Amino acid sequence: MTKITLDILAFSAHPDDVEISCGATLIKSISQGMRVGIVDFTAGEMGSRGSKETRMTEASKASELLGLVVRENLNLRDCFFQSDENNLRAIIGKIRQYKPSIVLCNSPSDRHPDHARASTMVREACFYSGLARIETLHDNEPQDAWRPKVVLQYIQDYHHKPDVVVDITGYWEQKVKLLECYSSQFHNPDSEGPSTPISGAEFFDFVYGKALNTGRQAGYTLGEGFVCERYIGVSSLDRLL
Repeated sequence: MTKITLDILAFSAHPDDVEISCGATLIKSISQGMRVGIVDFTAGEMGSRGSKETRMTEASKASELLGLVVRENLNLRDCFFQSDENNLRAIIGKIRQYKPSIVLCNSPSDRHPDHARASTMVREACFYSGLARIETLHDNEPQDAWRPKVVLQYIQDYHHKPDVVVDITGYWEQKVKLLECYSSQFHNPDSEGPSTPISGAEFFDFVYGKALNTGRQAGYTLGEGFVCERYIGVSSLDRLL
């Protein structure tokens, strides 16, 4: 069996977390030849709009539009998943399976409690994944220890001062098309679903405004921001240009 390795592996508590928060970054990364995958914790089945089946269909559509190498779902319980050994081992297994250099995960604190909990679990799993004495299997074969080079937390609903900003100027329209894959979640005048904080017509304006503000402070027109627990180093000052 051919082993798949990734440059970037993005984890999300729910389908659409990644697309909302750093979809343009992934679009740009893939256009530059990077191999990208997503692992969702849940199907978002406790959300006020849509069903588990709808959310999975929408995630599949978004994955195809993005051009992902792989997308998987851990099938954890939306709203009720916890940081325990079984769940951490499942995350460690995905990190070791795909051996990403960069891992992206949910915001360190946010409106939805699942986001911060998922963020902590992924960051812990990235560390534990590098410990050889923690044994995991894939297809009944032992996995080698692997620790990503960097773990970044994408910024979602609540504001966080970013440690890293990616220039997404020129990628906004593609991001909008990506978000439109999740038609059950966002504004649809024909929908009979209840109103939610992301279903209003103004939500895309909010996301665009955040990209304008983030980009401006980094010297770009549009940007997507990330938080990092450790210092981000550069080999020389000209790498900042």
